[in-house]
Amino acid sequence: MLLRCFTCDRLCGGCTAPAPPARQGIVLQPVMPSCDPGPAPACLPTKTFRSYLPRCHRTYSCVHCRAHLAKHDELISKSFQGSHGRAYLFNSVVNVGCGPAEQRLLLTGLHSVADIFCESCKTTLGWKYEQAFETSQKYKEGKYIIEMSHMVKDNGWD
Repeated sequence: MLLRCFTCDRLCGGCTAPAPPARQGIVLQPVMPSCDPGPAPACLPTKTFRSYLPRCHRTYSCVHCRAHLAKHDELISKSFQGSHGRAYLFNSVVNVGCGPAEQRLLLTGLHSVADIFCESCKTTLGWKYEQAFETSQKYKEGKYIIEMSHMVKDNGWD
């Protein structure tokens, strides 16, 4: 049985972290495990992502580890070209890290971009547009490119 640990706020079978000051009315509540995690370090669930997108929304996930990446509602365009094939432009994403910005000459001109990677499996997914130097490309600033080869569709794509 897994318990919610109020010391480290994670699901675990027991915690070795020091106990917090006593809080009145707080008890550990049992939760049902989704699968048998096998032996794991104390207080570490088998899969943890920083953000989980609601199941009622169509989402895109990392093809390698299934971490949620973006809601379909955040999709701006499907007509982009990544380094290795087709890519989608998103307004916002979750569970991604960002590398250092660098200037690259892309198909649409010079841009300052930073590679983005999956926080869970560390796979490079695409890039974030930090700055566009041409006026017609300014709409891309702060937006994200994820290559199709690195994502799958989840939840409600019938």
